[in-house]
Amino acid sequence: MTKQNSRNKTITLEEKEIKKLKKNLLYLKRKRDLTKITNKIINQDLLQASKYLPKKSVDLMVLDPPYNLTKKFNSSVFHSRSYSEYQQVFENWLKTLMPLLKDTASVYICSEWNTSIPIFEIANKYLKIQNRIVWQREKGRGAKRNWKNNSEDIWFCTVSDDYYFDVDAVKVRKKVIAPYRNNEGKPKDWKQEGSDRYRMTFPSNIWTDLTVPFWSMKENTPHPTQKPEKMLAKIILASSKEGDIVLDPFLGSGTTAVVAKKLNRNYIGIELDEYFSCLALERLNRADKDKRIQGYTDGQFWERNTFAYQK
Repeated sequence: MTKQNSRNKTITLEEKEIKKLKKNLLYLKRKRDLTKITNKIINQDLLQASKYLPKKSVDLMVLDPPYNLTKKFNSSVFHSRSYSEYQQVFENWLKTLMPLLKDTASVYICSEWNTSIPIFEIANKYLKIQNRIVWQREKGRGAKRNWKNNSEDIWFCTVSDDYYFDVDAVKVRKKVIAPYRNNEGKPKDWKQEGSDRYRMTFPSNIWTDLTVPFWSMKENTPHPTQKPEKMLAKIILASSKEGDIVLDPFLGSGTTAVVAKKLNRNYIGIELDEYFSCLALERLNRADKDKRIQGYTDGQFWERNTFAYQK
């Protein structure tokens, strides 16, 4: 049984669990039909696996590649490179994945300040850049001779100018601090439920309502760069429809696949590390019983620290 007590909810796996779960992982050696790889996790390097995936099959791709930092990812280590070397590595990844995308597909690429510009320059060669999203990470060590690194970027890109975007699905419910009423005394641009006054606001490219997973959250795993489920919910709801194919070639511990499943999308995940692949499978199994996403309740995104956010 996974080691999870009432306080520390971090999902970990024992050897017997890994042995059982890894039987459901795929390793591709030949081209496979889309039906054979949909809602599956491929435990393989993306440069190898992508050769066997069907062309123009993906509606939405989420890319969360290793940042240009020396960091250990369980059984492997990604080493920091020069600016140009990192660009070349990223270009190899993106160029390999491009044929898998539909002409109407959207792509979201995660980065931080040190990789944001080199990633932009390469993404701009292959995709249409639609926006730069900045999200507040609220983690990171302080620095005595610099500003604390407290944010990350997400580049919102599309293959063409013909793409899907559902703005209503990602509006944020915000409290109204100073409610304004019209001449008839009725609420103007806000609603009231009991004592709760709120407004559904258009989503901006500054995201301050996310919480990086930590030990007391049910979605937390030992992965060193795990993204919040709420963040992926924003991306998936905005840029895909139910039944669409969502691809994550750097799946990690499975957040993209888990959220896609909870929101009735199909997924394909590629992850090099076996342990993280098995963690993803465990989280997917749990999603069958619990489809809640912290911060997204009753079909609405809530501000951080509101009551519904805690559900």
